[in-house]
Amino acid sequence: MSNAGGQTTKGQGKNSRAGAGPFSLFERMVAWRYLRSRRKEAFISVIASISFVGIMLGVATLIIVMAVMNGFRAELLTRILGTNGHMILQPIDRPLDDYAAVAERIEGVRGVKYAIPLVEGQVLASGNLGNGTGALVRGIREQDIKRVELVARDIRQGTLDGFDGSQGVAIGVRMAENLGLGIGDSITLTSPEGDVTPFGTVPRQKSYPVTAIFEIGMSEYDASIVFMPLSEAQLYFNSEGKAQTIEISVEDPDAVDALKQPVEIAAQRQLYLSDWRQRNQTFFSALQVERNVMFMILTLIVLVAALNIISGLVMLVKDKSHDIAILRTMGATRGSIMRIFVMTGAAIGVTGTAAGVVLGIIVCLNVESIRAFFSWLSGTRLFDPELYFLSQLPAKMNAGETVSVIVMALVLSLLATIFPAWRAARLDPVEALRYE
Repeated sequence: MSNAGGQTTKGQGKNSRAGAGPFSLFERMVAWRYLRSRRKEAFISVIASISFVGIMLGVATLIIVMAVMNGFRAELLTRILGTNGHMILQPIDRPLDDYAAVAERIEGVRGVKYAIPLVEGQVLASGNLGNGTGALVRGIREQDIKRVELVARDIRQGTLDGFDGSQGVAIGVRMAENLGLGIGDSITLTSPEGDVTPFGTVPRQKSYPVTAIFEIGMSEYDASIVFMPLSEAQLYFNSEGKAQTIEISVEDPDAVDALKQPVEIAAQRQLYLSDWRQRNQTFFSALQVERNVMFMILTLIVLVAALNIISGLVMLVKDKSHDIAILRTMGATRGSIMRIFVMTGAAIGVTGTAAGVVLGIIVCLNVESIRAFFSWLSGTRLFDPELYFLSQLPAKMNAGETVSVIVMALVLSLLATIFPAWRAARLDPVEALRYE
């Protein structure tokens, strides 16, 4: 008897220790039971489901929007800097008639990828359809245009071989479509800065064959840039033997400040240097502000979902007041009751956050296919390149931002459980069972 009684006491001791520890099996079992829906608790279950869906959609939306904003910045930065260079050198004391020697010396600076002499000018371009469009002519050497990867690797028609001696031009695919031009067709360029005659300045007009058609992927550039052999551009813009600027591309765009002095020394003449940050400061600052504002606004979605957790748990505590009182009379501590309801609410937040992360990643990986599907479904262009500069909808997830979204959602969900759990722990079992 005593032996059996000793065994029973020992078993009860084990059970009491198993149920008394923080987040014990007993607490997890009760929390899980409260999460399961029953017929008489259907309304509470609906609130919990709404909270779950709200957190999932909030987290997914935050991840998707941040990824798209990062994709926009990365793609625009790549395309803008890929065609314009990271530093622009302009002469001060005299014309840039020694551009070849200056470019060669600058290319010898450590950290510089290449230096490209350019002659630029605004023109009116017209083609076979009889319409015209504004264009920027960029006079460039064949050896240099082949080093501009965004152009050289995306030639859709024609070739850049023999570009210097072709007396032709390379145009973007959107310009070719707008003007109805193909390889071998002639494009007519009209410049307002023409020849001076006794009757005044006569606009210069000349036709050039199209020898190559490229597609950078940025609609503004594909529709407005004309690459012309440097020697032809010098003749066309009355700049024989001179270049207007030298564009410098560096290995690390964020390190342009450290390269300015070595470049000035290598140039061996007075010059003015500007970098990509100065020329695009307003544009990229606007993108950053928009990104931050979108993050703050979309965080409200997760906050609203967290408030739904509070309302759901408050109603659950009210509904389970009888159960809580019985648990208290059986020996459950206030801390145990509080942990039960914290786990109940936190489970909604954790599962909602996890589902939101999975949904966000899936959408980010297939964002262009989703855009194309909805464009087909609605019969409209949801991402017009004329308005958004890029031909495709980009998405680039950042691990640090994704982790910050997850942490923010989990913290909000956890904080939302504290007040209802505290109310449950403060429930007086005598008052709850007074009229039972």
